[in-house]
Amino acid sequence: MKEVAQAAQDSYTRIAATLIRVTGNWTLAEDCAQDALTAALERWPRDGVPDNPGGWLMTVARNRAVDVLRRAAVEETKLREMAMMWEPAPPDDRLRLIFTCCHPALSLEARVALTLRTVAGVPTAGIARAFLVSEATMTRRLTRAKSKIADAGIPYRVPSDLGERLPGVLAVLYLLFTRGYDADGEPAFADEAIRLARMLATLMPNEPEVPALLALFLLQHSRRNARRDAAGDPITLDRQDRSLWDRAAIAEAVEILGRTPVEGPYAIQAHIAACHAGDETNWRSAAEWYDQLARVQPTPVVELNRAVAHGYAHGPAAGLALLASVNGAPEGYMLAVEADLRERAGEKAHASDLFRRAAAAVPDGPERRALLKRV
Repeated sequence: MKEVAQAAQDSYTRIAATLIRVTGNWTLAEDCAQDALTAALERWPRDGVPDNPGGWLMTVARNRAVDVLRRAAVEETKLREMAMMWEPAPPDDRLRLIFTCCHPALSLEARVALTLRTVAGVPTAGIARAFLVSEATMTRRLTRAKSKIADAGIPYRVPSDLGERLPGVLAVLYLLFTRGYDADGEPAFADEAIRLARMLATLMPNEPEVPALLALFLLQHSRRNARRDAAGDPITLDRQDRSLWDRAAIAEAVEILGRTPVEGPYAIQAHIAACHAGDETNWRSAAEWYDQLARVQPTPVVELNRAVAHGYAHGPAAGLALLASVNGAPEGYMLAVEADLRERAGEKAHASDLFRRAAAAVPDGPERRALLKRV
């Protein structure tokens, strides 16, 4: 039922965050929030959608938590707190939940999984598929992560060292997005990352990297309908049908960037993505932004992409010159970039051999098939 799905998107995080704050019990909070959604699926088709769907879900979840706590003979003070919980969680509760799930004491994998389960409400089975493990294994990992939060006394609050902790939160959202955006990923995870970034941008309007990350997600995801051919293999940017791109998402991202100062790597990456958003790519501008990104984030992958941008902006020779200084990038991608530059330089035989070697260096799947097509 679409009304339940919409209410879940709007209210699930608020409900879970409030119940965690009041009860201190992560599993109870998640179970009661899910029970409320199940009740909505049962009752709303029969009784009609309530005037305040989020408030209805909060009330049902709260009452369910009160029943469970009462049966467990929890102290009366806890019950009184629950009985007073009539309104949805204030924004700070959602921030507390996000920063707790993304605490640096947890492994990066645990942070992503816990964010998916508790903040986004993704079923454990779906998370398990994304991590290529069984549902039972993922359940154990989530349980260990919650236990570590309790045992280590990780505080359920927005940290005072926000400048130090926020990049870690954004990195979790970025990894979540890529798990949905990659060729073998869960597409719904990209949508969840966008939703969470949008929520975080609303809660933290004075942190420029947050809306910048949202703009980056929107620009990347706008190309989702043009990134695969009929066989599901990747189509390179220069060969995509741009009429299939989501122009509304692009317009929103460009508007965000127009009012957001450039203060970090996500803003720079978003501006690079925006260079591709027109009828054709502005490669000269992209190369300039990559120069700036390489100064801020001098990783092998950034340097590799910088060589690509310069190769398109200033000719294959310029790209090959930069490529020669790249160290540490994955072999398959290095070979693929050189192959593309050699092909555009007219060295067809050399390029064909490089594409073949690049295909052999990546795992079997869509990327390998796409490289072999280039051969």
